[in-house]
Amino acid sequence: METQLDPMKDDLPLMANTSYMLVKHYVLDLDVDFKSKVIEGSIVLFFETGSQYKKTCSAGKESCQSQFDEASKMRASEPCHIPMINVTTCSSKTDYNDFADSGTEEEATSYENSNHGNNEQASGISSSKDCCDIENHGNKDFLLVLDCCDLSVLKVEEVDVAAVSGIEKFTRSVKLTGVSKTLENLRNQIVQELVTLPADRWKEQLYYFTHCSQAPGCGELLFSTGTWSLEIRKSGIQTPADFPHAIRIWYKTKPEGRSVTWTTDQSGRPCVYTMGSPINNRALFPCQEPPIALSTWQASVRAAAGFVVLMSGENSAEPVQLREGILSWYYYVSMPMPASTFTIAVGCWQEVKQQSFKQTAAIETNIVCSLPSSQTDFRWHEGICGHVEYPCRFQNPAARLQAVIPHRVFAPWCLMESCEECLLQLIPQCLSAAYATLGTHPFSRLDVLIVPSNFSSLGMASPHIIFLSQSVLPGGSHLCGTRLCHEIAHAWFGLAIGARDWTEEWLSEGFATFLEDIFWARAQQQLSHDEIKGQQELKALLRWRRLRDEVQNSEEELQVLR
Repeated sequence: METQLDPMKDDLPLMANTSYMLVKHYVLDLDVDFKSKVIEGSIVLFFETGSQYKKTCSAGKESCQSQFDEASKMRASEPCHIPMINVTTCSSKTDYNDFADSGTEEEATSYENSNHGNNEQASGISSSKDCCDIENHGNKDFLLVLDCCDLSVLKVEEVDVAAVSGIEKFTRSVKLTGVSKTLENLRNQIVQELVTLPADRWKEQLYYFTHCSQAPGCGELLFSTGTWSLEIRKSGIQTPADFPHAIRIWYKTKPEGRSVTWTTDQSGRPCVYTMGSPINNRALFPCQEPPIALSTWQASVRAAAGFVVLMSGENSAEPVQLREGILSWYYYVSMPMPASTFTIAVGCWQEVKQQSFKQTAAIETNIVCSLPSSQTDFRWHEGICGHVEYPCRFQNPAARLQAVIPHRVFAPWCLMESCEECLLQLIPQCLSAAYATLGTHPFSRLDVLIVPSNFSSLGMASPHIIFLSQSVLPGGSHLCGTRLCHEIAHAWFGLAIGARDWTEEWLSEGFATFLEDIFWARAQQQLSHDEIKGQQELKALLRWRRLRDEVQNSEEELQVLR
């Protein structure tokens, strides 16, 4: 029987074989249906050949194939961490369409008619299923494994990126040998060139990701679904290098899926949002969840007029009317992030505004924070970042001078007054305090949303968006301010810098808890040094007592870090 896991106790199985195929970009195209409580559409995944396979191939093609086959046989003979049985196989193998000349323009599918997918997070870690599909099918076909749960997968197909107009610029350096593999090699080479474009060409890259995601399919792929994974193969393809590097998955979520929650807001209106589920986003879209899997994404989400779509995206999306009663929202990110950080909230949210505050914020957004000389050491020096290449704000002179990033506040209608009284004034103070402490904000903008009352935490930070519980509003400026500071700190520790292992997320919580006191002390400019010190000592005492009580009342095995 298939192992049954309790996500609240057991580690979440990481099934994706990221060492052989690594997702570099996701394109989602989704419809949100509140009547059926389903999110439906498609996701296009753009891959790069994984590091382990590249290392194996460095010795030569023959050695590459033999070592890969040997690894496949070894893994096929070993039991996987999660035995996969009762697998429903949904397959249909069709011939490839004739190759479309790269100079011939294909009619791009409009946003309202195309469909793509999305991605999110992981909490535990276990063995990945890096294997070929030998036992299941009796051959040596390469098997792509994605993390997936509670999804209805309808179809998987290869995407004919070579049919995109203007894509020929990515084929000039292609060296092809053998007529039979020309089409497959050409498509994979186009994707390889696209995903490795330098950071200063990110806008061009996003443009071609969009158009490639709308390209026609060129052959359905075989797939099967298990409790925790989606397995995909192409008959006759034996290595990751030859496997399609751009695939489209048509799917829909299930109402009982655990990555999002369908509920009503405090005003009684329907909404859906990602609430930090223990299974992360794998019930929202098929993805790769191991920490090594850093990717960018873009998403078009359609919902009925009257609903507002908020998402972890760099841009402040404006809705576009596709047809009467339907609006489309588009977001993107250019900073590679774990799929777990993808966040979405769709509801009848209202933007909280105050005219006098808007004028103040406009000034503060462009303010240059004057720091004591002791704090200007490394912050203003141009250096080389050690992360993967992307359009980095730490290398942007304008961003380095931005003490308060652009921000918005959203809430249900009945909480707008409370947010106006409390949140609007606190956000610029907390952002400025964070900047005075750590320097350049890692993200270019921030949305703050008061989420429904079933939210189980006081706050949750994601790229470009923070969820806050309604519980912080009646607590006055202190409770609201400290929680804001805590979540803002996660922009650096937890998002820009993350744990290599999902079981070590306590590290980012520790940094955020430490920094919230420092940020909040700076934000309270009216307090004296002695008042700030007394406040921090009181909080330290309360934390110590809470920790002591937890230790005294917890089982011994829960008191030890792994």
